[in-house]
Amino acid sequence: MTAYEERILLELQEWKLQMQKEPSLMNHLSRGMQQKLNSYIPEKVHQALTATIKQMIRAVLFGATHTTGKTLAPVTLEQKEATVLDRIAFYKKTAAAEGGITGAGGFLLGLADFPLLLGIKLKMLFDIAALYGHSVDDYRERLYLLHIFQLAFSGQQQRREVYGQIADWETKKDHLPQDIHEFDWRTFQQEYRDYIDLAKMAQLIPIIGAPVGAVVNYRLLQKLGTTAMNAYRMRWQETRLLQ
Repeated sequence: MTAYEERILLELQEWKLQMQKEPSLMNHLSRGMQQKLNSYIPEKVHQALTATIKQMIRAVLFGATHTTGKTLAPVTLEQKEATVLDRIAFYKKTAAAEGGITGAGGFLLGLADFPLLLGIKLKMLFDIAALYGHSVDDYRERLYLLHIFQLAFSGQQQRREVYGQIADWETKKDHLPQDIHEFDWRTFQQEYRDYIDLAKMAQLIPIIGAPVGAVVNYRLLQKLGTTAMNAYRMRWQETRLLQ
């Protein structure tokens, strides 16, 4: 094992512990507030939001494969991750620029940030998967991307549950449902919306919308990139143990 791999395993272990932490009191309080607010939203609105997000993500999941590069030939983990970090940096700058433009455009243009940013996030995940050597032509790999997305943008309790679902993925993936409709889209959209609502609402405010949009988008892409790297490091570790 190389020195780089030893360092990565230490970072991975720390990340695993973070994913499995019990929710704090503040987590419980904020979660309770969000659930209370959600209870005031009519069921038809929840259903509409769920359907919208589901269709948006399905469109990206089944469209991005045509623009995603082929999986790389085997190289060292260090070489792969150097390229992954470059791609994350590119998408962070892209998301920041998009957030700044939509944030400066007022309320209506600010609303357009939601689907645009979602597409940028998912496209970055496709690229990261390919760079780690996983083919997104496989439905199960696309499902893994959705789990990574949930890990990055969920409350701590939901994060712990999702982490349990992807741990030992190499042995679990053969028993997954073959229909993406079986994915829990309602929880997905609520967790995602609740996670980013407060930060993104400020983007709709005149004058400060542009800088807020740029900074928030940059940080969201950073969080997603870090989560994805550790999720694929975990699979790299599992594969080594299975050999």
